[in-house]
Amino acid sequence: MTTPAIAAVSRVVGEAPQLEIVTIDDPRAGEVLVKLVATGICHTDMVMRDGHLPVPMPVVLGHEGAGHVVAVGEGVSHVAPGDAVVLSFASCGACPSCELDAPSYCHAFFSRNFLAMREDDSTAIHDGAGPVHSHIFGQSSFATYAIAHGRNTVKVEADLPLELMGPLGCGFLTGAGAVLNALDVREGQGFAVLGAGAVGMAAIMAAKIRGAARIIAVDRSADRVALALSLGATQGVVADGRPLAEHGLAGLDHVLDTTGHVPLIEEAIMTLGPQGQAGLVAAFAPGAQVRLDAAFVMSAGRVVRGIVEGSADPQSLIPQLVAYWRAGLFPIERLVRFYPFAEIAQAIAAGESGSVIKPIVRM
Repeated sequence: MTTPAIAAVSRVVGEAPQLEIVTIDDPRAGEVLVKLVATGICHTDMVMRDGHLPVPMPVVLGHEGAGHVVAVGEGVSHVAPGDAVVLSFASCGACPSCELDAPSYCHAFFSRNFLAMREDDSTAIHDGAGPVHSHIFGQSSFATYAIAHGRNTVKVEADLPLELMGPLGCGFLTGAGAVLNALDVREGQGFAVLGAGAVGMAAIMAAKIRGAARIIAVDRSADRVALALSLGATQGVVADGRPLAEHGLAGLDHVLDTTGHVPLIEEAIMTLGPQGQAGLVAAFAPGAQVRLDAAFVMSAGRVVRGIVEGSADPQSLIPQLVAYWRAGLFPIERLVRFYPFAEIAQAIAAGESGSVIKPIVRM
């Protein structure tokens, strides 16, 4: 059996997806069929669209989906038809990282999230001409229906505004998780984020939740810096080419880069105090190199670390972020703009230009 659906199919590298009629497989063992309500647009979707990762085409992208369970495959017991769910990244559940509750460092992360097929090389989406690649981040949610895995399907409360919640599966999860998990920002500490996009804004809100004494937002946009200040930043820096030290950045406990701009990262590392940490979450081009002053890093126990998906287990962090949202501490609604599914190309363009922090398409 199959389910008819409308999907935004990417067929040509660098070009916008086109809405097409496709069919979606019924869920196999361990899988979940979800009727999507909405899906966030993430920068990683654009990286995949532009061929910077070896994602095969034709493909349905999208990895910040939220919706309702339609059917479950054998072995899935934590969700049932009718449940409201948020979809996140995929992981294998059996490797050393997954067994240590660190699924974002799954040994099969790349294949499960970017190769756009099941482990047996089959796809879950088909058009009139044949297979269309699926399973991007275990979901391919630029569609009215998606096949997800039980492990990346997170049950949430039925009364939530589900159309708002999809980005909790990636962008907001990454920023908040970097602060709450990977860097473990503590009360009274100093924290700076480079780039006030969706990930950076989530990090700022999480740092405020943690009680950081100094929260610095660095961005080229004065409007984004102003918004960051209203969300919890205590200092805003509009990047103007001057060294960060001239803006008073020094002795920080934590720096989180979301920009991937190597010269800025190298400069930011030098603002760390003793035992300070620099976290890197951006998508870097292959071969990108960050130069370190080895003596500066070693002499005071400083750390530079990569962070994937906020070092999060979605099954625990997404409900935690929902609780913060309910308490008014994580107001993600201030960061989004909604678009109808038919305008997905415009939504992608708005996210890419920076005119919208987090576009979300409604199905």
